[in-house]
Amino acid sequence: MPKKILLQTTIPTTADDWDIARFRLLAEFLDGQRDAGGLKLFDVTARDRDAASGADSLLSRIDESDFDQMWLFAVDTGTGLSPEDCAAIGRFRRRGGGLVVTRDHMDLGSSVCSLGGVGLAHHFHTKNPEDDPRRRRIDDTFTAAISWPNYHSGANGDYQEITPSGALHPVLRDPNRPGQALRFLPSHPHEGAVSAPDPSARVIATGKSKITGVDFNIAVAFEPDADNGPAIAQSTFHHFVDYNWDLGSGAPSFVSEPPGRSMTENPEAMQSTKAYMRNLALWLAGFPT
Repeated sequence: MPKKILLQTTIPTTADDWDIARFRLLAEFLDGQRDAGGLKLFDVTARDRDAASGADSLLSRIDESDFDQMWLFAVDTGTGLSPEDCAAIGRFRRRGGGLVVTRDHMDLGSSVCSLGGVGLAHHFHTKNPEDDPRRRRIDDTFTAAISWPNYHSGANGDYQEITPSGALHPVLRDPNRPGQALRFLPSHPHEGAVSAPDPSARVIATGKSKITGVDFNIAVAFEPDADNGPAIAQSTFHHFVDYNWDLGSGAPSFVSEPPGRSMTENPEAMQSTKAYMRNLALWLAGFPT
């Protein structure tokens, strides 16, 4: 029986924003995955919040659902999760549910701080800033309205080269090069900040700013144990969104940065990105990658 994946944003449906319609390519890709025998691996549900405030009808009871994993795209400005939502997400992970939590620059998605656990892996401008004060400074100098954390890994539409950290994690295994790591993910002009908040977690991949040359964390993995299911904290939802996979998908009107084109010009970059997504879904499901 296929594992059930929920792709979920922290805002109501809003055409001119990063609502769930802008993650269509990811949803279609995951829903189309098959095992070696041709059997369907995942059933994917993609949705936005019911409303901007209050308990969400599904999130506030996610632990009672039959979903096996949730990919949470925190695209809100700080109020995208209610206390009831956070409590249920915590119970969901304690019952073994897999979790991806991702956000973006500055304070975008800072509602995840109230999750605890994997939420504490995320650092923002006014909530849970990075421990090292030297990192509390602007990295991307091109978009003046956005402050730190805003690591510049490249233009939307381009790819970045990522570096594995420590022992090669299953999420980063290249299916076409045994024993080797995946090399590419989509870039973004202002990525957020993540780190390992406790011994159950470790950084598994890093990137490098194309402006300052500073290394920054791309992904933090929380291994499953007797108390919690597996989880990943990711530096930006732009690794997952349609616009960064295919510029022709379009972006909200407030996106002003000039785009690049290298994701479509380098087939290996898209192959690496899709392999990462498949690996991530498999690892969260407890399947071999």
